[in-house]
Amino acid sequence: QELWGGRVMEKRLQEAQLYKEKGNQRYREGKYRDAVSRYHRALLQLRGLDPNLPSPIPNLGPQGPALTPEQENILQTTQTDCYNNLAACLLQMEPVNYERVKEYSQKVLERQPDNAKALYRAGVAFFHLQDYDQAQQYLLAAVNRQPKDANVRRYLQLTQSELSSYHQKERQLYLGMFG
Repeated sequence: QELWGGRVMEKRLQEAQLYKEKGNQRYREGKYRDAVSRYHRALLQLRGLDPNLPSPIPNLGPQGPALTPEQENILQTTQTDCYNNLAACLLQMEPVNYERVKEYSQKVLERQPDNAKALYRAGVAFFHLQDYDQAQQYLLAAVNRQPKDANVRRYLQLTQSELSSYHQKERQLYLGMFG
C-alpha cells in the first residue's frame, strides 16, 4: 500500500511537471488560453498532494504516504511556477481579469516574497483595480529588485501620478469644505 501510494504521488508530480512544460511551450507560441488550461491541469494533478491544503473530506479514506523533502520541493516549485505563469498568461488575454492576476501573484508571493515578476504583476493588477496605494507598494518592491526594468518603472510612474492626482483632488475637496 505504501509503495503503491508513493508511485501514484511520483506519477502525479511528473504529470504536473509535464503539463507545466506544455503550458510554457503554449505560452511561448502565444497560445495563452491553451497555456492557462495546461497550468490549471498541472495544479489539479498536485491538488491532493499538498499537505498544506486541507482535505475536502477530513479523516475519510486512507492517508497517503508523506512526501519526501525532494517531492515537497518539486510540488511547491511546480505550484508556484504555475501560479506565476497563469498571472503572466492572464495579462496577455483580453479582457484581462485583474482580480485573478492579483490572486495568482499573491499566491506566488506567499512562498517567494522577493519574486520580482510576481511583485510587478501584483502591482499592475492593483493599478488596474484602482488600488493605487497597494499598487505602489508592490511596484516599489519590484523596482528595488529590478531597477532597470522599464515596464516596472513605467507602472510605478503611472501609479504615482494617479496617487498625486487623487491627493490633489482630496485637498481641493477639503479646501471647499473648510475654506
